[in-house]
This record gives sequence, structure tokens and C-alpha cells, in this order.
Amino acid sequence: IEAFPEPSILPREEGDKAEAGILSKIIPVILEQNEFEKTYSDCMWQKLKTGTGVYKVYWDADKLGGLGDIAIERVDLLNVFWEPGVRDIQDSRYFFHTSLEDNDELERQYPQLQGRLRGNAFMATKFVYDDSVPTDGKSTVIDVYYKKYCGGKKVLHYCKYVGDTLLYSTENTAQSMAGSEEMVQALPGLYEHGLYPFVFDSLFPVEGSPCGYGFVDLCSNAQTAIDLMDTAFVKNTMVGAMPRYFRRNDGGVHEDEFLDLSTPLVTVDGSLGDDALKIIDYRPLSGNYMEFQAGKVNELRETSGNTETATGSTSQGVTAASAIAALQEASSRLERDSSRASYRAFKRVCLMVIELIRQFYDVPRQFRITGSLGEEQFVQYGNAGLRGQPLGMLGGQDMGMRLPVFDIEVKAQKAAAYTKMSQNELALQFYSLGFFNPAQADTSLMCLDMMEFDGKDALMQKISQMGGMYQQLIMYQQMALTLAQKYEPNLAAGLMTAITGEQPQQRQ
Repeated sequence: IEAFPEPSILPREEGDKAEAGILSKIIPVILEQNEFEKTYSDCMWQKLKTGTGVYKVYWDADKLGGLGDIAIERVDLLNVFWEPGVRDIQDSRYFFHTSLEDNDELERQYPQLQGRLRGNAFMATKFVYDDSVPTDGKSTVIDVYYKKYCGGKKVLHYCKYVGDTLLYSTENTAQSMAGSEEMVQALPGLYEHGLYPFVFDSLFPVEGSPCGYGFVDLCSNAQTAIDLMDTAFVKNTMVGAMPRYFRRNDGGVHEDEFLDLSTPLVTVDGSLGDDALKIIDYRPLSGNYMEFQAGKVNELRETSGNTETATGSTSQGVTAASAIAALQEASSRLERDSSRASYRAFKRVCLMVIELIRQFYDVPRQFRITGSLGEEQFVQYGNAGLRGQPLGMLGGQDMGMRLPVFDIEVKAQKAAAYTKMSQNELALQFYSLGFFNPAQADTSLMCLDMMEFDGKDALMQKISQMGGMYQQLIMYQQMALTLAQKYEPNLAAGLMTAITGEQPQQRQ
């Protein structure tokens, strides 16, 4: 969660800069309104445990009192189904999403279901819970998304049904509204972007599937072996701590007194022979078993990436900050790869959000954003700047319309404390070495060009601007001094002192 993503919207054309800038401020507000940080955390836990996190990005018509707004939520992986063998769910012909709902609520919302919810014909697989989850009085509602060619392009359609009763269908609704086949083909379907509103984020990908393996799948064998050895070690320790004896039936030893450790005397009937009680031999486990278990533990830690360096501790002898940072950087390869995969999924989520804004934000909305200087601003935003824009006429022909298209750059919103500290120390080193001195702009840019760190491009741009302004200032000073020497000789000496800071020498 320290690598929580933050989107930056970049335009592809010069005229879309203003629209990209306002989208970069508005999309984080939409994510915050949907509590996306919690959704992101839940999907990351789902991704680590089961191997795949699933987002659903859709238009909720019930939000804002019926005005509608964008909704983002986590989806249980066991409740979604797709065409077997596809790697990308967008290539699947159908996509199903199931949910278990109460019969009385369904009958209240859909009167056509009265008396038809006798039994649950289909039940999706579910996780094994500690609590008992009753399914009596519930029915499985199935949402079906499918793509169909209309007018030479793929259109996304949607239908909802329970059992054999159809509750809603975009295709039937479009036919009833249009009245003709030509108008039906012109309708956009459920969403204009034509994509299934689901985004999969897998940890360890599996060929032929959009899902992946999780750490439970990867580490279960080693963990099972460790648990079995732990059980065996505990049993062996118990046997060694409590010795056992063979007792002859006619040995004459009173068992109760022998087992009672608080009794100092034990009564014996008759003479006590050497074979009346005989201790059972105990053989402690050798060190080979302990070494084998330690090897399995190390295997589990290396496989899962839960090494000492990753958790913050280092081996003896490593004390330099740079060496510790290098070890931590090398041990976080799995985390970086997983975070980048999550950023790619987050990018697809943001693209779907932009497309939903383009389609549904006909009525402008109010947003509270943060200005460039950190001040609070209130803006009104609609989809007017995202809709089709005319390209004009060329050679007497209409060039048609264009849709503004954007790229998304994702970066970590929150950085670790060590990263912030190293970044601040780097800035102080640049300041002490004179990198921010406009007179040394050229040499500073040459040095920065050979370095790699976050924010380097922005820093080089600022130093270049400062260097250009400094050169212009020098030029204007020389022009002012030349004009003063020619037209105002009395002011030339004072101007020279102001520019150079030195007193002019008297001519003899």
C-alpha cells in the first residue's frame, strides 16, 4: 500500500493539454469518492492470496439520487466466468458475473419474479468460511456481458436473469426504442468503449488464463513440510521430557504412588526385581533433521521474498547506509514486479473511468480539487471537451470527427520514509554543489544528464529555464551599460558598480 498509484493524464495532441490537466485533478477525486484506496488494498490481498485481483468499473445509475456516477468495486474471483482458454477476458465471447441475493428483495424489485423463485438452480463455488453461510431463501442472479457485431463494429450488450426469467436486456431495450434495424445498429450498446467492465490483475501469470498463481499456491508445499516437521519435533520433545516405562504385572509396584511426584515414598509388595520396571529407550532426533527443517524455512522465505533484508534487518557486518539500501533494493524485486503489474491494471481502470466520463457526464458535476500551489479550488466539469470534435474541411470534404485520446502515467503516491530522506539529501547536495546557480546551468545540465533519479526531467527543465533567464539578464545589463556610457556618462559608473559589485578604476 506504500506504492499506492496516482494517475497523471497526458495528452496526445497539443489542443488537449487543458483537458488532460483537469482530468489529472478530477480522476483522483472520483477514485476517492469510491474509496478506491480500500478497494485497492482488498484487491492486493486477493492478489497475494489467490493470485488474481479483480476490479469492476461500471456506471451506477442509482448514485447521487438517480443522477448516476462511476462506481469501482472489488469482485470475488469465484463469481466470474469467461470462455476457457483465453488469456485476455476482452477476447472472451461471453462474460458472466453472478451474485447471491434474497428472494424477497428480488420479488420486490422485479414483480415478474413473484412465485417463480422456487429453488436455486445454479450456485457458484464459494470459499470455506469459519461461519455457516446459509443459502436458503436466496437465488443466484446472473449478469451476462457479450459482444455482438452491429454496423461493422463490436458492441457490448448486457442482460440480467434469474433462473429462466429475463429481468433486463440492452439489446431488447434498443430494439424497442429504435423501431428499425438501422437505428439499432447506430446505438452504442451498454458502454461506448465496448469493453467488459472488469480488470484482472494477476500475480504469477498462467498460460491460457487471465488468472495467476498466488503465494498460497507457490508456498503451500514448503509450508506443509515445515508444519509436519514441527509436529514431529514437538512429539519427540514430549517423549523425551516424559519418560515411559515397561511394568511387569507381578512387579509389586503401586502405580498411583509411582506416578505421584509429590509422594516421597513408593510402596512395593515383596522384593523389587530389576525387571519390575524398565525404562523405554528414547532416541532424540539428530541435527540432520533440524538442518533439513532450517533449509525448508529458508526455501520458503526465499520463494516468498520474506527475507531478512526485505523485513528491515541485515546480516552482521553490513552497517553502511548505501549497502543496506542496495540489499533492500535487490530483495524487493518481487514487490516491484507485482506493483508494476498492479499499475498496468490501474491504468486500464483509469481509461475506463475516462470513457465513462465521456459517455455519461452530459450534466456537469462539481469537484473540489487541489490547485497548483496547494490551494482548494471548486470546478465544474462535464464531457463537452471529451466528445467528438470536428476536424474541419479539406479540399471541400468534411474530415469527420475526432475523439480526444489520452495516455496515463502512473507513479507511486506515497513513498517510503527512507526514499523521502534520500531524495531530500540529494536536493541538499545539489544546492551545496551549486547546481541551482544560473551561472553554472550548462555544467549542471551536463552532470544531471548522466544521472538517474525521480524527477530528473523536471529539474533539468527548471535549471535550463533559469540558465536562459540568466543569459538574457546578462545581455540586458550589457545593453544598459552601453547605452548609459553613451548617453548618461554620469550614471555609467554607478551602473557598473551595481552590475559587477566592484568600484570602477580611475583613469589617469
